[in-house]
Amino acid sequence: MPSYDYDYGYSPTIRTKGGIKLQGKRDAENWWAKRWMEILDSFGLGGRLTRGRSYARAGQVQNIDVREGAVTARVQGSSPRPYKITLEINPLTEKQWDQVIEALSEQALYVATLLAGKMPEDIETIFATAKVGLLPQKESEIETDCSCPDASNPCKHIAAVFLLLGEEFDRDPFLIFKLRGMPRDTLLARLTERTTAAPESDTSSAAPPEPIVADPTVFWAGAAIPDTLLGEVRRPPVAAALPKRLGSFPFWRSDEPFLSTMEGVYTAASSHGLDLIMGKGRFQAVRPSRSND
Repeated sequence: MPSYDYDYGYSPTIRTKGGIKLQGKRDAENWWAKRWMEILDSFGLGGRLTRGRSYARAGQVQNIDVREGAVTARVQGSSPRPYKITLEINPLTEKQWDQVIEALSEQALYVATLLAGKMPEDIETIFATAKVGLLPQKESEIETDCSCPDASNPCKHIAAVFLLLGEEFDRDPFLIFKLRGMPRDTLLARLTERTTAAPESDTSSAAPPEPIVADPTVFWAGAAIPDTLLGEVRRPPVAAALPKRLGSFPFWRSDEPFLSTMEGVYTAASSHGLDLIMGKGRFQAVRPSRSND
């Protein structure tokens, strides 16, 4: 006989299929996700947190959408119509983001870490220069709402969404930037623009452009290809660097994490490509190792 979680003591929860399930361990791995969970603990939810965890593990949360300044979700409870959840957090102002990006661009290590898809350990010191926090510092900075009849706010449905967000933030910290008003692509583009902008150069002493050779035989002959055309041939220091810059798919729910799978493919391809260049192999389809299948 199946067991049911009763909503408000009178109606069994309607089970749903294809929802987002909490998959990881109870404790977050990265500091930013731990900080998010500390905010949840400050709510003092008690039994609502336990029931919210049951909802999250059972896949009762049908969808979650992270936007600039807000998170919306739908959670299936005892009502035939899923409950609508809203979490609102004030995004940073344009001036505050300008200050943060300027401070970040002056730290090469921070920029390199972000471009690699990681969150710098002490990035909060950068946000402190703009007198803001990357994450909300207290409960009052988050407004929550659920369409369920529970008078308690946050309710267990909000708790379920909060837990799933914490797990996703653990995998993809750029969702936190998006929630605070700066999507990943915009942030990386602005950092890249600031760090690669060439200073104005003095063109007064620039060499004149090389004239085009008039002799068509010489022009079309081209130059000899140097032996060092390929440069240094070696495995890249970071496997799957480009996919890592793109980040994980939000709320990816496969048997294996997307980036772990891609890292295995890239590692195998690098080894195979190196063997080809060194004349030790022949072309064949590259498959990830068994541990990444």
